[in-house]
Amino acid sequence: MIKVKKIVRALISLVILFVVSYLIFIFPFDILSSWLGYPSKLHESLLATSLVFTLCLYYFRSKSTNKIIKFFVYEGFGIGTVSFFIILPLIALSYFQILVNYKLAIIFFSIQIPAIIYGYMNSKKLKIKRLLIKSNLINKSINFVFISDVHIGSNHPSSLKKLVSKINSLDFNFLVIGGDLIDSSAFQINDLYELKKIEKPIFFVTGNHEYYIQNHKEHLQDLKSVGIKTLENESLQLDGINMIGLSDNITNKSKIEYVEKLSQKDLFNLLIVHKPSIWKKVSNNANLMLSGHTHNGQIFPFNFVVKLQFPQNYGLYKNKKNHLYVSSGSATWGPKIRIGSNNEIIHIELKTDDFFIG
Repeated sequence: MIKVKKIVRALISLVILFVVSYLIFIFPFDILSSWLGYPSKLHESLLATSLVFTLCLYYFRSKSTNKIIKFFVYEGFGIGTVSFFIILPLIALSYFQILVNYKLAIIFFSIQIPAIIYGYMNSKKLKIKRLLIKSNLINKSINFVFISDVHIGSNHPSSLKKLVSKINSLDFNFLVIGGDLIDSSAFQINDLYELKKIEKPIFFVTGNHEYYIQNHKEHLQDLKSVGIKTLENESLQLDGINMIGLSDNITNKSKIEYVEKLSQKDLFNLLIVHKPSIWKKVSNNANLMLSGHTHNGQIFPFNFVVKLQFPQNYGLYKNKKNHLYVSSGSATWGPKIRIGSNNEIIHIELKTDDFFIG
């Protein structure tokens, strides 16, 4: 019975990938070609979709490090996503014959090209966001930095230079990394050597992408050599706070049980967990929970799609005196495009009572 369920899930995943391959990579350009007087034939669309589907399947299943295939899959997905959401309202205009087709094609490119350029330029920006949390469990002011979803492997190691430089410009006691630091089988530990320039304690919890790469256990062990302490379903006391770090490769039920076990009522409990999905179940035991994963959708309007799975998809949330902050990530995943979201570093100060975000 279990094998049957796995086969069914695998088949459903393949069907979804095939449909996405068509809708994102092929469909917008099928419509465009028809507007320009060169309609695609069914067999041509099927052949093109099958090629895209095969390349995507190969890339993700084989954990390929081929840069050409990687560029095609990631940047093709980004350009295709932007194109798909631009072409949908234009199809409505075409259906009601409000504009002739060649004008719709001109409108499409006049929106698509600037949108892609803007998205690319915005993906290179890195904002610093400041968060002030006040609690009567804090005895002295504590400053620290939170980053998440850096995706070294998908992103070139050189991207760490700007990130580390901005972090070092801040006043902080320690750095917390909320998962998805690495995500490619091409990753080498020297890709993270830039982090050695951060001469403060660095704490890390795994995200889902750490487990997608080949030899992930060895890579995670190597993080010690660049000064990273991995918190694997454990807690430690630092500067009068109780820091709890959870791995991403355990069930939500197990995560909740660990929080109940590791939290301490007489200390400020700082919970770091990659996905924000357990917030409602642990909000009474976590004075501040920090998560990432969602990228705030990365490309509009995926912000709304992500919110369907993660109701707390970005920003600050509150339950009584306890808080959750979900970061949009410090880098992109996949396509180098950001529309309707930003890369960010969170500079957090812990004091006494209430909160402020700016």
